[in-house]
Amino acid sequence: MTQLKPNQKISDEELFAAMARNGNSISKAAADLGIEPRGVHRRVARLTAAGHSFPINDPRSGRFIFRKTSGSPRINLSAPNAVIMVASDAHYWPNEISVAHKAFVKLLKALKPDMVIMNGDLFDGATISRHGRIGWEKRPTVKDELAAVGERLAEINEARGGAEKWWLMGNHDLRFETFLSTYAGPFEEVSGFTLSDRFPDWNFSMSMFVNDNLMIKHRYRGGVHATWNNALHSGTSMCTGHLHRLQATILSDYRGTRWGVDTGTLSDPNGPHMNYAEDNPKNHCSGFAVLTVKDSMLLQPEFCVVLNEEAYFRGSSVL
Repeated sequence: MTQLKPNQKISDEELFAAMARNGNSISKAAADLGIEPRGVHRRVARLTAAGHSFPINDPRSGRFIFRKTSGSPRINLSAPNAVIMVASDAHYWPNEISVAHKAFVKLLKALKPDMVIMNGDLFDGATISRHGRIGWEKRPTVKDELAAVGERLAEINEARGGAEKWWLMGNHDLRFETFLSTYAGPFEEVSGFTLSDRFPDWNFSMSMFVNDNLMIKHRYRGGVHATWNNALHSGTSMCTGHLHRLQATILSDYRGTRWGVDTGTLSDPNGPHMNYAEDNPKNHCSGFAVLTVKDSMLLQPEFCVVLNEEAYFRGSSVL
């Protein structure tokens, strides 16, 4: 490991070399350079925004190449062959661990995917929600919620093996920075005021476009026909969360076949984060998706589904 003095700076060339030596892993490159991962994360974000790509070599899936166009919130990914586990809407809550989360961690160990994507709303933001408090209900503080997110992500990190990990922002996640930018504007660019500052070992983006034919983002169209409309109006396969449904719709036309995928919710649909729904019936389903890309084409999506407090995948109980 290179030992740097506290005030010593590294050049872009030194950073490129350290990233290349360590498979473009931010945490490993930071350890190699003897600096905090947060600093490397910021440098990599700046450089990718400027158009530099950091290819990932993975012997299981070939060559992954991440590209970011300057000024765009989107990451473009080249992954000809890959297994991608996608979960969304975890709404992690202190002292609450859902069945779906436990199944996700267990299947990470069993399936050994190439990539893990948390597709938005890991953070709930109950106390900074537009939904007012109901009576005298107890809501966790932002600090307690962030701690819960950290605990659950640590479990995912330990189980993921060598899988790349990405956090795509959801509308609840955006509450964190939106609230701060609204009410604490003078603290802009102060460390700790973004989720990426809080979780520097995760890669963040608004969306990810895989092989130019699969868009993964938190939300697009709404309503009961959202998966159909997402595939129809986007012109590509699309994987979203937000609606908590857990379903896939196939669409074929002259341009070929594509999928609309809803990854459900990693949370308990009747958990305390849903109190604002006033115990109305919810068309929600707990679970997550496993996406297989073969020869740059998305195959039929698979789901792990939670029914009656039991998680099932490929016809078998997971836990």
